[in-house]
Amino acid sequence: MLYDIHKGRWSTTICGLLGIPPAMLPDVRDCAGDFGATRLFDAEIPIRGVAGDQQAATIGQACFEPGMMKSTYGTGCFALLNTGSDPVRSNNRLLTTIAYQFDGQPTYALEGSIFIAGAVVQWLRDGLKIIGAAPETQPLAETSDPNQEVILVPAFTGLGAPYWEPDCRGAVFGLTRNSGPAEFARAALESVGFQTRDLMEAMRADWPDESGGTLRVDGGMSASDWAMQFLADITGAPVDRPKVLETTALGAAWLAGMAAGVYPDRAGFAETWALDRQFTPTMDVETRTARYAAWKRAVAATISV
Repeated sequence: MLYDIHKGRWSTTICGLLGIPPAMLPDVRDCAGDFGATRLFDAEIPIRGVAGDQQAATIGQACFEPGMMKSTYGTGCFALLNTGSDPVRSNNRLLTTIAYQFDGQPTYALEGSIFIAGAVVQWLRDGLKIIGAAPETQPLAETSDPNQEVILVPAFTGLGAPYWEPDCRGAVFGLTRNSGPAEFARAALESVGFQTRDLMEAMRADWPDESGGTLRVDGGMSASDWAMQFLADITGAPVDRPKVLETTALGAAWLAGMAAGVYPDRAGFAETWALDRQFTPTMDVETRTARYAAWKRAVAATISV
């Protein structure tokens, strides 16, 4: 929190308030470069790449052009939208951050975080005990009654962006006597899609150039075809799943390899990005609008309790 992302240096104001001499802080360098070496493994190993978790995933997804967006689905969900060389100040409770820096030039992004994504499947397994393993969620959801409209707001630890309501707690809406494990499984997977649309709506409002292009996904939960199809349906955007889902590791590896001269440059790396499957929207606009409106009402009710 000491770094001024707009001026590209340590903030003298914040450092002064905290009594931290800027001279004692390390130099800020590009994501790929010479960061010295480590001997922790009884051999000198050069350190050639440094990036934060979501920044590395953005790089691993080759989101190098303004307007490209990725969303990582692990325990939580983290979405980043590349906004180019100029920082965009969010008016919709998103984070303005640096996506990466090469040749001394930072590329900025808007970031939104969801507290509960894959963790909702863990709740089905460990809390409700209606599944024995995460892969069982999809076939269970496929058997749900399409006429039931169960909505789960998984605010187990509050709600993240764009609501930032740490004190609200989870709620379920639309239960009937016929609601069962299948409906809970479907509602759990759908909650991730609804929350992702919340982030995309905020990003579209903050950055007019974001016109709802393709969303690149990664992380363990992106392996679920059902969840990714609903994500495409509820956002109205194509969803691209790459062959390599561990894009954080891939991005970190490429940074080090490029700096060491054994991996290609950005353009060459972007060409190696390989599509596993694209999910295109199949839900009609009227249904999409109605279902998202129901989600927004459920969130408002959850926050109001």
